[in-house]
Amino acid sequence: MLLSPPDVGPLEESYLIRALRSGWVAPVGPELDAFEAEMAARVGTAEAVAVSSGTAALHLALLALGTTPGQVVLVPTLTFVATANAVVYAGAEPVFVDCDPATGNVDVTLVEELLAELRREGRSVAAVVPVDMFGACVDYQRLLPVCEAAGVPVVEDAAEALGATHHGRAAGSFGRAGILSFNGNKIMTTSGGGMLVTDDSALAARCRYLSTQARQPVEHYEHTEVGYNYRLSNLLAALGRAQLRRLDRMIDRRRRLRERYAKLFAATPGVQLLADGDPGANCWLTTIVVDPRQAGWRAGELARHLAEQEIETRPVWKPMHLQPVFADARSRLTGAAQRLFRDGLNLPSGSGLTEAQTTRVMSAVEQFLESRR
Repeated sequence: MLLSPPDVGPLEESYLIRALRSGWVAPVGPELDAFEAEMAARVGTAEAVAVSSGTAALHLALLALGTTPGQVVLVPTLTFVATANAVVYAGAEPVFVDCDPATGNVDVTLVEELLAELRREGRSVAAVVPVDMFGACVDYQRLLPVCEAAGVPVVEDAAEALGATHHGRAAGSFGRAGILSFNGNKIMTTSGGGMLVTDDSALAARCRYLSTQARQPVEHYEHTEVGYNYRLSNLLAALGRAQLRRLDRMIDRRRRLRERYAKLFAATPGVQLLADGDPGANCWLTTIVVDPRQAGWRAGELARHLAEQEIETRPVWKPMHLQPVFADARSRLTGAAQRLFRDGLNLPSGSGLTEAQTTRVMSAVEQFLESRR
């Protein structure tokens, strides 16, 4: 049983068949245009640019902001590597920032301190890239004023957070641009794919241009600068349109799974749900954090127990400052991300889990808890 498999069915099949029969099998087409318009409406932005991955969207956003070698970009240390990789693609240097232990999201106080420190050193900060961890939004009411005061743009990495909200505002709509991911394990999928969303029409146009090999608008192939083959295909956009129609139901299913986990662990000392109580979270993944001193067991022990029953779990992201590829990068740390990596565990959270599968997972967890009492 997988952690978060794609949730697809007859509606997705019908949309794909329709797109195939239309003859628009090439990279662009009417499904792509419609998907962008529908996603912009969903997130509440003026523009959306569909691309091949969330990573591509991050790369394009940083380039469109004018990121250059010699600049730095602030990135949470607790994130998937793509967030940091996109900074390197743009030629800049990632500087890692630790997290709030209650949510896993970037520690805003540390961001403020680091921005002031970098300014005193004369360093140029191209952007701050907060990540909405596991489907719960960063505290943008605090973060955005901090970045605005420092004159630094925000690129919101909402790869895990489509459908989530923060004080009624949709994930992806914060900052100069936001990015979404439609990878196979995300809240909705286009198999592979992503989206850049923004209210900045000039930035969107620049990203769309770069995503199509920077082709000039002339009859022959003319290129005055290097571009990228980043555009999402028309067929995958059709899949995305079907998924978008079902998004609210899929989120509701994940939220109900989160509620069942919460009840299951409620009487277990030393176990907390990450970002528990956030009403706007999309509950992409339910993550528990285990204090072994109180619980009497470690997260890894539960993971092994479930693996023996062919139930997949996954540790929380290994922090970027611990990754060999970024071992020499500058970081501002408190130890919070390392503790979440050590003590956190992502549990099966897929919206496609049947009632029988859900019962099997809950029973397996309950069996483990009983054995430790």
